[in-house]
Amino acid sequence: MHRYLCPLLLLWVSAAASAQEYDLVLAGGRVMDPETSLDAIRYVGITDGTVAAISEAPIAGDEMLDVSGLVVAPGFIDLHAHGQDPISNRLQAADGVTTALEMEIGVYPVGDWLRALQGEAVIHYGATVGHLGARVKLFHGVDLGSWATRPPSDPELLTFEDFEYKETSEDELARLLGLMKTGLDEGGLGFGLGITYTPGASREEILRLFELAAAEGVPIYVHIRGQNSGGRLGAFQEVIANAAATGASLHIVHMNSSAGEDARVVLGMIRGARERGVDVTTEAYPYTAGSTRLESASFDNWADRPEEDYHNLQWTATGERLTKKTFEIYREEGGWIISHGSRTEETNRWIVAQPDVMVASDGISFLYGPAHPRGAGTFSRVLGRYSRDEGEIGLMEALRKMTLLPAQRLEAAAPIMKKKGRVQEGVHADLVVFDPERILDRATYERGDVPSAGIHHVLVRGTFVVRDQALVEDVYPGVAITGTRR
Repeated sequence: MHRYLCPLLLLWVSAAASAQEYDLVLAGGRVMDPETSLDAIRYVGITDGTVAAISEAPIAGDEMLDVSGLVVAPGFIDLHAHGQDPISNRLQAADGVTTALEMEIGVYPVGDWLRALQGEAVIHYGATVGHLGARVKLFHGVDLGSWATRPPSDPELLTFEDFEYKETSEDELARLLGLMKTGLDEGGLGFGLGITYTPGASREEILRLFELAAAEGVPIYVHIRGQNSGGRLGAFQEVIANAAATGASLHIVHMNSSAGEDARVVLGMIRGARERGVDVTTEAYPYTAGSTRLESASFDNWADRPEEDYHNLQWTATGERLTKKTFEIYREEGGWIISHGSRTEETNRWIVAQPDVMVASDGISFLYGPAHPRGAGTFSRVLGRYSRDEGEIGLMEALRKMTLLPAQRLEAAAPIMKKKGRVQEGVHADLVVFDPERILDRATYERGDVPSAGIHHVLVRGTFVVRDQALVEDVYPGVAITGTRR
């Protein structure tokens, strides 16, 4: 008798499963998962913010959404997003981003910054412990928060110079390391070093930070040194050598703007180090122009530049190209510029196509007005222009660079990321649904805040933040991504 019960029981279980209803079903879309290489028409069932089913056969839900003809992919994970504010978040969501993290410059103090965003975030957020902000705290006793979202005319940014150029004494360095450890206690995702903005930080200070990161088991995200670096290769060699010597996990931000036309040599160095056991990764954004604050230390050596160098700078507030005179005027005011001419389009295309270079926007905040278009169009630009239109990289490989690879980079410090960057049963329903024939960036250097085209739906933990190609008002499903130590 029992031998007949087992098949009957199996039939009953199968029928019960097929009859199960989900909160939402995305029906008939082209599901693409970079980890398993799934690329097929499927039905995706979502319940309680989680992907509960991926089925070849139709399934039922309380709400059914026909997504036939569209790609269902993991939500994009941006490791390098300075725009940690509601305006920027909405433009990021319209570009398919579901997690945007401030990993380069970081924030300080971490805990206060995380609490301020709680319940107010459209997409997921998080940050490293900011070395720059910790230096401001050390030398001036000021809680900077997010350097990148401070008002352009903030007097604390315009008048403080100790945090940029002062070298730390032995006692000060010990206190600085203590501040950095406190940031980890508060949920920092590792250490963020914008060395080019703190030229006073000695090579020993940077090495000690690598040693601390290794000891705490957290990654270190670095904008390489600018001044006194021994040239581009010397700046890359400093941080790769530090990682090799200490065992710290290293991520080098915006390899494209830091390496410029030396990109092929630099990526060869990174790959060589990785092949020899150094944990080092990198990223790039798909534009030939960069952007930074005009009052920063990056421009302290510009006194005798030729006039054409000033003309390569574009003042975001007005769109005008600068002259030596306007450079001096606007530098006194403080604010953001776009820097043209740092690399060729040929080099840009080559970088975008490299399978081990993650996609990250380095998006500047739109909180105070116009900014570089990378904050609104990075991901759609890669998928639309460089993958579809120019064929520089396949669609699955492009998705992998903006979903799975950044998730894996973060998993050791933030295990929750094992449930992101994928479309699989049991992962968080952070998803983007887009038209592969129409997806494209629309933001320009003159108008950086134009949303991307072709993004139909974006879900954050199962909640629509973009629906039918329109931003959804008054929803804030984003939660903090915080770090843990080994």
